[in-house]
Amino acid sequence: MLTIREVEQQVRRRMDWLDALRGIAAVVVVFEHAFKFLLPEARSPVKAVFEPGWYGVTMFFLVSGYIVPASLERRGSVRAFWISRFLRLYPLFGVCVAGVALLIAVGWDGLHIWWGSRPISMALAHLMMMQNLLYVPNLVNVLWTLSYEMAFYLLVTALFSLGMHHRSTASALSFTVVAVLGVGTLPVALLSSGGSGRMLTVVLVVATLVAVGLTAVLGGSGVIRQAGAIVIGITVLGLLAVNQSYPGPGQGLLILATMFAGTALYRAERGEIPWRQAVWVALVPLAGIWLARGEFGFQIAIAAAWITFIIGMTLRHRKVPQALTWLGLISYSIYLLHPLLLEGVERFWPEPLAIPLSLRLLALAGVMGLLFGLSALTWRFVEAPAQRLGKRLISEKPSR
Repeated sequence: MLTIREVEQQVRRRMDWLDALRGIAAVVVVFEHAFKFLLPEARSPVKAVFEPGWYGVTMFFLVSGYIVPASLERRGSVRAFWISRFLRLYPLFGVCVAGVALLIAVGWDGLHIWWGSRPISMALAHLMMMQNLLYVPNLVNVLWTLSYEMAFYLLVTALFSLGMHHRSTASALSFTVVAVLGVGTLPVALLSSGGSGRMLTVVLVVATLVAVGLTAVLGGSGVIRQAGAIVIGITVLGLLAVNQSYPGPGQGLLILATMFAGTALYRAERGEIPWRQAVWVALVPLAGIWLARGEFGFQIAIAAAWITFIIGMTLRHRKVPQALTWLGLISYSIYLLHPLLLEGVERFWPEPLAIPLSLRLLALAGVMGLLFGLSALTWRFVEAPAQRLGKRLISEKPSR
């Protein structure tokens, strides 16, 4: 009989292809943001035919959709799931915030004006990682994707608690239909816009509802647990319907469709649902391409991300190059920390076109090297210890 450690190692090897996709996605996002600071002359021509940032985040969402619900269902414990998610996301998030504070202290960066006039709303929205669903400007530009990750975690929790988690294809198609039909009609920031007092009220109400819902799901049973799940679901769906900011209601809803589509592909691969049912999620990228009509670069990015994911899934039993799995391992650090390094570049070279191209390319190589080194350190001393702590806490708290 295999030990728990041997089982975990086998699971880890089976997921190497997902790490590779994460690594590729993170590096592509870095290049997207490097255009502004180091290669502005290439930015418009490249983005006209291919949006590297959207390619990267679409890949992240597909990977999350594929693996995150599986981790919940494998353990069968909502408590264990949230311990794992909290210690996966928040320690490095704290490092990112500390990095921003350091840049502000040395005068290299500044805060949005609302941090002075709306500090509670700004801070609480970021603590919940739901700022994009609460019309709150992001402390760091890349943090917007975490709002949709958190919305997905909450919805997955609600569906699992209600025993509806296997309806992944239906969920993906439902979000797709609403995204397509809602274009031009769904409001942007309907609840939160209108002044600091209104925003604070919305943030406090959402925080209370999410806290009450999670408390009921984690500590209750029977009707109380189901009621908590319904509160979570209604709260998140309400925000997604009428209170999103960037990238807008249509694309935001399609992000959730993309993640649930990833879950449907996982279920088909595991034999939980027939492939003839899962193939309906092909409508998700088609809807994304339709929503991005007139923006060729976005359309190509969506198609390329899906094609890359399907190729990776097809080759999942092949040996993955170690360099790619290593990049995947540190991909969260790469993703959160690279904007801080690029801010430093802007400090020294505010007008990049005045600098010879050869020097800028050399600086780009240096930034990438420094980023990989820094990410390796944060993985070793922040992410890995936090994940080990999570496993230890989970092992001490058997599922209900």
